[in-house]
Amino acid sequence: MRIGHGYDVHRLTENRKLVLGGVEIPYSKGLLGHSDADVLSHAIADSLLGAAALGDIGQLFPDTDPRYEGVDSLVLLKKTVLAVREAGWRIGNIDATVVAQAPKLKPFIPSMRENLANACGVDVSQVSVKATTEEGLGFTGGGEGIAAHAVCLLLSAG
Repeated sequence: MRIGHGYDVHRLTENRKLVLGGVEIPYSKGLLGHSDADVLSHAIADSLLGAAALGDIGQLFPDTDPRYEGVDSLVLLKKTVLAVREAGWRIGNIDATVVAQAPKLKPFIPSMRENLANACGVDVSQVSVKATTEEGLGFTGGGEGIAAHAVCLLLSAG
């Protein structure tokens, strides 16, 4: 078995959709990025790639590549899972935390878990998503951006 950790952060900005775990969340700002800037999906992808020693999301899907401009990050996550499986691994579980002062994410977490589980080809019981604030501290606490951490357990597919 192998354990992986992923982290991602994007700046909040006007005139962008806020997408987390493939769920569009009503909010006055969205995350700035080359793709849809879904920090949750990105952190999970990085945790999977790290556990499989396959690099990181920026290597697999560079922000200099026009093919990935505005892309749905769940598509990137599915491609990541395929690479992990081709390397001989299967997902045991994923545990992720979104760090955001606002908006409140609790009502959206069940849909995020379902989307992420579907993208990863696992049961929803294998995907945990939590949300926390930083009590007004730092860039997330000040509403400048949103971050996500993820850890995963990979098991040998053999």
